[in-house]
Amino acid sequence: MPPAPKAVTTGSSTFTPDLFFEAWSDERQKDPVPNHDLRSAIIQAFGLKPSDNYVYHAIASVTLQQVQNAILQGGSKGLHAWYRNEKGEPLEPPPESDIAAYTSMFNSATASNKAFSNFASNAKKQSLRAGVGSHLTSLRLPAPASISIPRSKSHINPYLDFWRWSCHNLEWCGPDESTASLRNSHHVLPIFMHHFGCVCPSYESIEIMKALSKARKCGIIDMGSGNGYWTYMLRRAGLSVAAVDNMQSLWRTMWVDDTIVEDGLKYLGQKNSGKNDILLLVYPIVSLDFTKQVLAEYAGDIICIAGTQNSNGYTAFKDATVNEYFEKEMKDFHKIVQVPLPSFAGKDEALYVFERKDMSQ
Repeated sequence: MPPAPKAVTTGSSTFTPDLFFEAWSDERQKDPVPNHDLRSAIIQAFGLKPSDNYVYHAIASVTLQQVQNAILQGGSKGLHAWYRNEKGEPLEPPPESDIAAYTSMFNSATASNKAFSNFASNAKKQSLRAGVGSHLTSLRLPAPASISIPRSKSHINPYLDFWRWSCHNLEWCGPDESTASLRNSHHVLPIFMHHFGCVCPSYESIEIMKALSKARKCGIIDMGSGNGYWTYMLRRAGLSVAAVDNMQSLWRTMWVDDTIVEDGLKYLGQKNSGKNDILLLVYPIVSLDFTKQVLAEYAGDIICIAGTQNSNGYTAFKDATVNEYFEKEMKDFHKIVQVPLPSFAGKDEALYVFERKDMSQ
């Protein structure tokens, strides 16, 4: 087995995950990107050289300076055209107040169920917010009453703070029904993906997995863990998490230094098919049927998937949504949770939880 990559940021001599979080002050939480200068904010936060010219390869290949240039263009050239009418013409961007209302739904100090309900009920008729609220509430299946999610004023999640800034800067107030047809994104996304991951964990999603893990007294297998941000956040919540990844993708920042560099199916075979663990798949890949094979191999009782909740085929399954696939191919499981995640502009993501049915009843 190849050695686990170290918890580092390429180009930084000072970065360590724990120190990064310790330095994430209240001021940075409120204003992670002063003056909308993302380049300087990333350089300062991760201890990079002022002359940094690292090329971030993801949905596009960009440098920090190129991303900053795109930010300075604002909504010109269709860079903020997330919402369109029936003719395909760009709509006016949402007001700042609606963007703030969207991002506040993921605040750890608020009650999630009430926040989502208020976002939809307080929207003006025919507004973008109304469409977003209707879409999100129609899909949302909150955690069962047996899972209690306490409010927290001390929860730290730098990714969420950067994401909140991006919503305001890119004029995004959340996904609606039309988001599934979007094929464009923004230059900012590769930066977030490399330093934090493909999708941002919410406080609600972490607490749901924490409750499930504690109730079953079991660990979590973060299958396809990438740079380990989800693993790191779950461990900060006190959970036992095994990060497993074949490390075929390159990340600028790694958050854990004990990734098990292994083929996922082989690892499950060595772990009794995961029978005694929760399986977590964050942004599971579509290609090579890997996700289908892992789900078929898993012998445990709880599957958590963080990925696309619409039909764009961006994660997990090319020709089916997560719900459609489980209804057809995973009949031994039933869905107990589907909660929206903080979605980058043009994306529509959620945490799903499926539980194996009790066949004795």
